Amino acid sequence: MEHFTIAVVAEKNPDFRRVLATGKYTQLVVMTIPPDGEIGEEVHETTDQLLTFVSGVGEARVGGEKKPVSAGDLVFVPAGTKHNFVNTGPYPLVLYTVYGPPEHSPGAVHSTKEEADRMEESGQDEPPK
Repeated sequence: MEHFTIAVVAEKNPDFRRVLATGKYTQLVVMTIPPDGEIGEEVHETTDQLLTFVSGVGEARVGGEKKPVSAGDLVFVPAGTKHNFVNTGPYPLVLYTVYGPPEHSPGAVHSTKEEADRMEESGQDEPPK
């Protein structure tokens, strides 16, 4: 069994992305988006995503709609939907997300968005088969 006090774990995460747990059908990831940062516009063709915000403020851009997000908010992104999440505040935007099925390599840690992008583009950050 894996057990997390997830809001505490997310708040302590210094990295852009950190995979905490990977199962056959889902994956738990914490993210910290710096001020003026973003996840980056993307589409997961075969993966649903749930994002729960722990602290900070931002903007959800999902399927052509924009909505503010803050602590306690949850956003569901269905597979095949273009999305991005942007930090609009002066402090980090902290969240945890669940992918179904997994989207990243088990145990992956990316200190920055740039590192995450490089790892994905080079094929070094691939979900388990």
